[in-house]
Amino acid sequence: MSRPTRRIAAAVMTGVSLAAGAPAAALAHDGHDAVQRQLAAAKEAGEKYRDVSRAIADGYVPDDECVQSPEGAMGFHYANRDLIDRELDVREPEVLVYQPDGYGGHKLVALEYYFVDEDQDPSTDGDRPSLFGQPFDGPDEAQGPGLPVNYTLHVWLWQHNPSGMFAPFNPAGSCEV
Repeated sequence: MSRPTRRIAAAVMTGVSLAAGAPAAALAHDGHDAVQRQLAAAKEAGEKYRDVSRAIADGYVPDDECVQSPEGAMGFHYANRDLIDRELDVREPEVLVYQPDGYGGHKLVALEYYFVDEDQDPSTDGDRPSLFGQPFDGPDEAQGPGLPVNYTLHVWLWQHNPSGMFAPFNPAGSCEV
């Protein structure tokens, strides 16, 4: 199935129609179930990238810097530039986030979805996307050479984040070896 076809299928899977006359509680339950299915699909797709060598083989290129702030750590970002565009698929994250595993390697802690801002103006946000029922952060200036103004959404699927599953930084994370 092509990426656009999967995107349409995901949109249909998560769509909830108010015209159907379903009670509000049923609609909320359906929405929660759809988000849970999306999260499960994202985690299943990301499992293979627990092995860093598999991520590299599939085109994810590591950044040399482990990103952290007073709010907590993100980690090392492995980006697949072939996926950086204006399409989103929960099964194809644009960025994988790793932290030191304490043994000289890296452990997968989160997925990051990256969406290119259409007008490349960080002062406007008319095209803010959402996944998992969450609006993306941004738009932000490019984080590196050759990257566009963008929106991002972190999903902490392999490390608990006390700030929330979709927060950009994780106070429980670390860049320490």
